[in-house]
Amino acid sequence: MALNRRTKWIAGSALALAVIGGGSGMALANGADDKPLSGRVLERATAAALEHTGGGKVTETEIGDEGAAFGVEVRLSNGKQVEVNLNESFEVTGQEADDE
Repeated sequence: MALNRRTKWIAGSALALAVIGGGSGMALANGADDKPLSGRVLERATAAALEHTGGGKVTETEIGDEGAAFGVEVRLSNGKQVEVNLNESFEVTGQEADDE
């Protein structure tokens, strides 16, 4: 009987860890992490985004945004805000207006 209780406890713990781990993986895959860029990655992403937009001011950066490796929000000289999406090689994969 003690072995049966122990087996249930181990199985329950393993299930709980799987659920927690799966949820964390889904959050990362969906871009829910929203971690800002830093260091050399920030420098390269900023340079690529500003070159693409022809200037402006970077207001926010994040890892893995909307299917891109990096997202860089830029406020343009006309006051409009755009988000520039970059791949792992810091190449622009898209740009969209950012009304947030």
